[in-house]
Amino acid sequence: MQKMSTAEARKKDAREKIELGGLIVKAGLRYEKRALLLGLLIDASARIKADEAERTRLSELGAKAFADDA
Repeated sequence: MQKMSTAEARKKDAREKIELGGLIVKAGLRYEKRALLLGLLIDASARIKADEAERTRLSELGAKAFADDA
């Protein structure tokens, strides 16, 4: 039983990482260096924690990008 839940957790983790990688590709950042990507994410994290309007703006931008795919 424990072994099965561990395998399921690993599958779920792998799937999540694949989806997150897909977001990097969708944003057009596939060929950027990892250090730059991490820097962007750290900066964005700080900005959205400090500014609710920025969080809203970025959420709307992302939602529009997903809607454009449909």
